[in-house]
Amino acid sequence: MATSTDMRARVEERINQGLRGQWFPVAKSVEIRKDRPHGITVLGERLVMWRGADGAIKCIEDFCPHRGAPLSYGEIHDGNIGCRYHGVIVDGTGTVQRVPAMPDCAMEGRKALKDFNVAEHSDAVFVYIPSADRPEPPELPLPPELSDPAWAGFLCTAVWDCNYRYALDNLADPMHGCYLHAESFTLAFGSKQDLLELDRRDDGFRVSRVGQVGENFDWTEFEVKNGGMYCFLDIPYPPAAGPGGHMRILGYVTPVGSQRCKVFFWRMRKVEGLAREAWCFLFRTHLEERHWNVLEQDRVMLEGMPDDARTREMLYQHDIGVAHLRRALNRRAKEQLAAEDALETAAE
Repeated sequence: MATSTDMRARVEERINQGLRGQWFPVAKSVEIRKDRPHGITVLGERLVMWRGADGAIKCIEDFCPHRGAPLSYGEIHDGNIGCRYHGVIVDGTGTVQRVPAMPDCAMEGRKALKDFNVAEHSDAVFVYIPSADRPEPPELPLPPELSDPAWAGFLCTAVWDCNYRYALDNLADPMHGCYLHAESFTLAFGSKQDLLELDRRDDGFRVSRVGQVGENFDWTEFEVKNGGMYCFLDIPYPPAAGPGGHMRILGYVTPVGSQRCKVFFWRMRKVEGLAREAWCFLFRTHLEERHWNVLEQDRVMLEGMPDDARTREMLYQHDIGVAHLRRALNRRAKEQLAAEDALETAAE
C-alpha cells in the first residue's frame, strides 16, 4: 500500500516533469515545413512534426517503429515521413505506410506510434499532451489579445536550461523587477519596498504590488483553464518608446525536460493604423534588443539556481503568488495521478 511519503514523491515528480492534459506551445509556425521534419521534446517526450501536402501539421512520436531511430533525422515523402536509417515511411497518424526495403512487409498498415493534436495561432504551434482524465483536447485557451485586431505584437521564444517551475515562479513574482532589471529601459523605476496582494479568480489569480501601479512590473495575472495556462502583465513604456501605451506581455512556459524549458512571450501593444506601423518599426529596429537583454537577465539568474533550491528556500510575504501557484500545480498533479491509478485498477 502506498504511503503518504510515496504519494508526495509521486506528486513532486509529476510536477517536476510537467502536468499533462494541456496545450503547450512548442515552436514557431515558420519552423514547421513541408520539406523537412522538426524534432521537439515536450514533458520529456520526443516528438516530430512536419507539414503535409495540404499544409496541415502532423505530430507523432519521434521513433521509427522498425528499430527506434529518430524520425526527425529523416525526410518527407509525399506528405509522410521516412526514416533515414532504413527508409520506413510513416504517416501523420503513426501508421506504417511502406517498407521500401521489403515490399509487402507485415509492418505495413500497422499503427505503431501515438499521434498528437496540433493547433496553430499567432505564429505559434501548440501540441496537446493528453492525460488520463483529459484524453481529448479541449478548445485551445488563448489570451483575447491574440485574436483582437486592435493589438499588434511579436512572438519571442527562448530555451532556458532550468526546470519550467523556476520560470513560472519568476512570472508570479512582481518584486524581482525593480532589483534584477533595475538598469533596464523600462523597469528602472519605482520603489524597492512594497507589499503584495493576491486576488483569487475562478480561472486563475492576480498578484499585485500594493503601493504602486504603472511604475514597474507591478502585477501579473495567471489564467488557469481547462486545457492550459498562460499569464499576462504590463510593462510601463516611457514616451520615447512610441505610441500604444504600456507593453503587454503574454507568456507561456513549456516543460522540455527536468532541467530545460522553453518560454514563449508575445510582446503586444494596442495600436492601429499608422501608429501600429511606427510601433512595429520601432520595436524591430530599437526596442527588441533591449527586451532580449531583460529576458537574458531572467535566464542567467534562473539557470544559476541549484536544482534543489526549493528544499532550502525561505519564503516571505512577497512570495504569495509563488505559493499560490505551487498549490494549484500540486492539486492538479494529484488529480492526474488519481485518474491514472483508477484506470490501472480498472484494468486489473
